[in-house]
Amino acid sequence: MAGSNRCHRRGGKWRRFLCTAVAALLVQACAGPAGRSDRLALQLGYERGMLSGEGFQHVVYRKGVPSPGSPLHVYVEGDGTPWIRKNLVSPDPTPDDPLMLRLMAMDGAPSLYLGRPCYFGLAQTPPCNPSHWTDGRYSEKVVASMAAALGGYLQRHDVRRLVLFGHSGGGVLAMLLAGRFAQTMMVVTLGANLDVRAWAAHHGYSALEGSLNPADGPPLPERIRQIHYVGAGDERVPPALVRAAVAGRGHARVVVVEGLDHRCCWDRYWPVVLRAVRDEMER
Repeated sequence: MAGSNRCHRRGGKWRRFLCTAVAALLVQACAGPAGRSDRLALQLGYERGMLSGEGFQHVVYRKGVPSPGSPLHVYVEGDGTPWIRKNLVSPDPTPDDPLMLRLMAMDGAPSLYLGRPCYFGLAQTPPCNPSHWTDGRYSEKVVASMAAALGGYLQRHDVRRLVLFGHSGGGVLAMLLAGRFAQTMMVVTLGANLDVRAWAAHHGYSALEGSLNPADGPPLPERIRQIHYVGAGDERVPPALVRAAVAGRGHARVVVVEGLDHRCCWDRYWPVVLRAVRDEMER
């Protein structure tokens, strides 16, 4: 308020216009998806930080302090808003409703919410361009930068056991990250399009030619357990696509959950997922 008054006291229609424009931009930034994520994280008691990857910066939210004796749970969000509508790319892909940020609040383990390149207010910072959240959203550049950011964090905290969680496209990235870390014990996905090509063909989307496809790569090592959850009512990633994507690929099992779809209502089911993870880790 004080800044607004000072701006108007300096006089002139042009100055008043500039001050109004700047104020509007600041309000828009705070009200945008990145600002909403920050406010939600603050409400949930998370600590916000930045990690350097390979050429990109990554916004992270931390809960708890990792220790060598306990597993670190890493959460990866879905694709958010790559497109506003057909043929119109979003200027900011940050999700309006960060599901994984909310689910992490229910997790008692030390946890890290790992932001993707160019998300959470970074879309206009170099070297970001729309390919990083559209055609190349699962590209080697994206995965390598996330791996570098996470790898540095694991090393600094001497983390020896790692569990990766990912929703939708975040599940694709969790799978692509899992095999890059010797610490990975388990990967858990929710409604993840694990065969990117088959998923795009199913919906009639253009193929994500700039992206990696987990279904094309080698299976994850046998030591890495996999649970792939999908809602019975999920039309965005139907259960049949998930089953086909992981058939015969290591220690992978698919759990189809009645009463859930792509987004609703994973918060009600999350305690069941966390118990399953704990049971698997104790075997």
